[in-house]
Amino acid sequence: MAPPAAIVEGGEVAGQQQQQQQQQQRGGFGQSIGGVVRMMVFWYFISKFFLSPKTTSDPALLMSNLFQKSEPLDMWLYLSEHDKFSDFGNEKALIWHETNIPYAVWKPESTRALSLKYQPSEALKNNGSLYAHVFFARSGYSPDPKDPEYEPLAAFGRSIPVVKFLPKSKADKKRSLLGDEKSSSEEKKMAEDSQSELKDEGPVEWTSYWKPNVTINLVDDFTRYSGSAIPPNVAPYLNVEPKSGDYFPTIYFNEFWLLKDKLIPINETVTELPLNMEVGPISMTKWQLFLQIEQSFQMQRSYGSMIESEGDEIKRVFLEGNPYLLGITMVVSMLHSVFDFLAFKNDIQFWNKNKSMEGLSAKSVVVSFISQLIIFLYLLDNETSWMILMSSGVGCCIEFWKIGKAMHIEVDRSGMIPKLRFKDRDSYKMNKTKEYDDMAMKYLSYVLFFLVCCSSIYSLKYERHKSWYSWILSSMTQCVYMFGFIMMCPQLFINYKLKSVAHLPWRQMTYKFLNTIIDDLFAFVIKMPWLHRLSVFRDDLIFLIYIYQRWIYPVDKKRVNEFGFGGDDEPQPTEAIEAKEGDKKTN
Repeated sequence: MAPPAAIVEGGEVAGQQQQQQQQQQRGGFGQSIGGVVRMMVFWYFISKFFLSPKTTSDPALLMSNLFQKSEPLDMWLYLSEHDKFSDFGNEKALIWHETNIPYAVWKPESTRALSLKYQPSEALKNNGSLYAHVFFARSGYSPDPKDPEYEPLAAFGRSIPVVKFLPKSKADKKRSLLGDEKSSSEEKKMAEDSQSELKDEGPVEWTSYWKPNVTINLVDDFTRYSGSAIPPNVAPYLNVEPKSGDYFPTIYFNEFWLLKDKLIPINETVTELPLNMEVGPISMTKWQLFLQIEQSFQMQRSYGSMIESEGDEIKRVFLEGNPYLLGITMVVSMLHSVFDFLAFKNDIQFWNKNKSMEGLSAKSVVVSFISQLIIFLYLLDNETSWMILMSSGVGCCIEFWKIGKAMHIEVDRSGMIPKLRFKDRDSYKMNKTKEYDDMAMKYLSYVLFFLVCCSSIYSLKYERHKSWYSWILSSMTQCVYMFGFIMMCPQLFINYKLKSVAHLPWRQMTYKFLNTIIDDLFAFVIKMPWLHRLSVFRDDLIFLIYIYQRWIYPVDKKRVNEFGFGGDDEPQPTEAIEAKEGDKKTN
């Protein structure tokens, strides 16, 4: 088992990776919430119209609950290292006992709670198992089958592991590329562990984690089910008594709000562990909703559209967020997908129909493609899900297609290896647009080069990387995220010099601006570093300057519109055209 220092350091590395994934995949959070909402609505209609229990003509064939509403129950909770429990006389194993709990009654006396400190055994400290065995019985009856007062139809129970085993985090393959003498002994040890892991391809190691919360819910369900038509979402949890054919109350161990970061790693140094227990009722609708959301999370993980930590982040929003803000977030997250599609559609339409590059920055298009390519290579190097990679790859292809619309691309086959040559269009280089674009990129490149160098040197000196290739990619990606908004400034400079904004794709920019506002909302809802939270507002400043330029530069007919036509380009009369053609023939 790994020492405590390794566990803590592994947690810090995992936290850093989670923050990076949040910075790169913030759009995936809105998609996850939208998917959960759609699954909830889908489940509601399915349960109403297709999963409702079918009635039969003979009531005797219907199974019903063996217990009555508000019937008093006694509860026993035992902790044991065995998955099956029968030692009811062991007082040390019994850690909680409650009496007269009214079943399915929504009153304060139906909810009980207890908190204590548990001293783990040596076996538990060394990846041992521990189970919580919960038993309920009618008041006055015993859950022990050996007891003379035991009644099989009056007692029921269920067990759950209190210890959760998770794959041991792999040794960090990152190292200090400078390799100076100041490298700590821990980093050298981790490097040796990573090399040994590469040589040893044995089974995956597991680490035990303690669940600090055990929530026991009795489902408020008195539905009469037909034995041949039990809803599939209820059947796995229904505890049917074989002789009578009726069912016991369903015990649900509610771990929906137990987040992964709340789990406590167990090692040799642990002397006591907190255990918070609670028992209470839960409605049938709420129980099924929790099950359906968990099923939705598992489905999205299997499809690659959600990473492991995103499910906990969504739950954290509901736990720590403002209810009114959450309602707004769920609505605008669906609008975010709509605006993304509209921005994509109008961007393709604009560049497909655009006939003139007058007033447009061609260099910004090239830089946009390079930035998108850097992000794609970075995601590929960090083993991101295939769905995110596909989205980034499609965006990369679209940016390259836009270069072909903004510039002339020719294939030079004169050498051994064919090369691509890029030439400016006549509408771009025959006017002031190219001059202003070159001027803006010249000064901005100085600023960007200085910032990139400073950021890369800092990353090389104080951060660890897998290789020089990873350092180059991570440094360039950080610069794209931190300073990418600088590449939007040349277009602002061209607008200022031309005193015109009529050449811009305003529909596409409007949808992107609306999505930026939605991202601002997510920046306050999602847990993220403050520096990244402030960086979200950089695009807002650029868009506000665009809007200000649109306001101060009034529209006139001499300006070229987004399709390459000006207001003065009106069709000439047919007689005038024929007269001009006759003059040409005479001459």
